[in-house]
Amino acid sequence: MTTATLERRPAVSPVDEAAEFPSIDLEFSSADEVHEGLDNAVATLIETAAKDAACGILVTRLHPGRYTVALDESVPFGETYENIAA
Repeated sequence: MTTATLERRPAVSPVDEAAEFPSIDLEFSSADEVHEGLDNAVATLIETAAKDAACGILVTRLHPGRYTVALDESVPFGETYENIAA
């Protein structure tokens, strides 16, 4: 069994409500932080998505410990999809 150590940094790009599709970039230093951090980011974007009901939320794992949580028009409103970047 292997254990991954992840590094947490503050959000690289805060939610920009002026942007058409805002996103939040996250990096974590431990696996224990991932679930809560992603939940908080999704909750933040739910508030933004609910304003116009035009899109859902896409959570993308870029590499171990690095994620982007974004509003995405390919995701139906009210849903959250997960993706792993190649």
